[in-house]
Amino acid sequence: MGGNHLRKGLAMVVLMATSQCVFAQADSLDKVNKLSIGMNFLTHGEMCAGGLPRTGLKDKEPEDRSNFLLGRFRLNVDYERPGIQAHAVLQNKAVWGTSGNTALKLYEGWVKLTARNGLFAQLGRIALSYDDERIIGPNDFATMALSHDVLRVGYEGHGHQLHAILGYNQNAENVYTTTYYSDGAQPYKNMQTVWYHYDVPKFPLGASLLFMNIGQQAGKQDDRDNPVRTEYQQMWGGYVNFHPKYLTLEGSYYRQTGQDVNDNMYSKKINAWMASVQATVNPTEHYGFKLGYDYLSGDDYVPVIYGGIGMVYHAEENGFNPLFGSKNKFYGIMDYFYESAYTNGFTPGLQNASIGVFGNPTDKLKCSVDYHYLAVATDLHDLNRTLGHSFDVQASYQFTKDISLMAGYTFMVGTETMERLKEGNSSKYARWGWFSLVISPSIFTTKW
Repeated sequence: MGGNHLRKGLAMVVLMATSQCVFAQADSLDKVNKLSIGMNFLTHGEMCAGGLPRTGLKDKEPEDRSNFLLGRFRLNVDYERPGIQAHAVLQNKAVWGTSGNTALKLYEGWVKLTARNGLFAQLGRIALSYDDERIIGPNDFATMALSHDVLRVGYEGHGHQLHAILGYNQNAENVYTTTYYSDGAQPYKNMQTVWYHYDVPKFPLGASLLFMNIGQQAGKQDDRDNPVRTEYQQMWGGYVNFHPKYLTLEGSYYRQTGQDVNDNMYSKKINAWMASVQATVNPTEHYGFKLGYDYLSGDDYVPVIYGGIGMVYHAEENGFNPLFGSKNKFYGIMDYFYESAYTNGFTPGLQNASIGVFGNPTDKLKCSVDYHYLAVATDLHDLNRTLGHSFDVQASYQFTKDISLMAGYTFMVGTETMERLKEGNSSKYARWGWFSLVISPSIFTTKW
């Protein structure tokens, strides 16, 4: 009996020692799989007075104010291991008090495969962002933000980045019916984009080239005079960023050619361009200032009736369209010019000369003040080109790593030109305050 107990005891010791060695060996191995789950809560409020045209309200005088609160919720799920990444974001946005369906929608959902030689392939719904986001960006200040259903393939390594993006949109899984695409998530039927970026070794200079070919659905179903078809427009140009220690110089130039499609689904030749330059100086890490100028081409017009503006029929359009850019980032935080239309769909272009100062008095507080001189790019004949003057004041405070508060106030003084082009006194003077409270907790992270 004693021998049996001894043998059993020795066996238990050996088993425990062996198991501890196995577990120790397992712990020493790299945990290659990672899963993380997080949430993002955005509460946004605006107090608006003026700044936008009163479309459809010419016969009565509405209250010249609008206040609202909205909430945006995002659930983020990320998985990664060597060679593969997966990312999904469910999003819900609703104004406080909204009735009806407020179901979650997929904002992002993609999988990415990478190789050791720098090649990659990414497929799904992606929030694209390139260069300074002037042409392609998420436009997150609009709260719904932009994403694209695309295939993205490319190479990244040794200072080079080359991306090719392909998209094809459809309304439904049509089998026997047409491939006509309208009122979808994106304004294009298909899209092909090539982007190349190079960072010069040991020198603070980066440059990018961009080419886009965008197919828009034109025509109407069962209309012989304007049959269904796909018209293509092209966007091409480049971006340069020179950033020595205390100075950042940025410049960009883009052209638009091909065919544009209007609301009536008719197409017209487009020939437009834009250019921008900006200098940012940071004498210290606590403050800095910036100076910039943007020029976006526009169309001409002639007055046809008293108090109104009419358009001459042009064989081609000259008004530049920033397409999928983060517009609020460049033309004033409220962007009166590309987030809302002018009278009769007029596109006079824009000149934006801006100067600003920014700083962080403390590690958690950041502030900025920007002034914009705004003018149209085209000759208005009987009106001055000046649209007005806009002031943007913004501040953000980081309470913790996942709780922040941003707030801002815009004051704009418009001219008669602004009043005529945007219809009404509400476009001549604007006072616009806003805030955004963002809470982004990390819920769960594990490795195995």
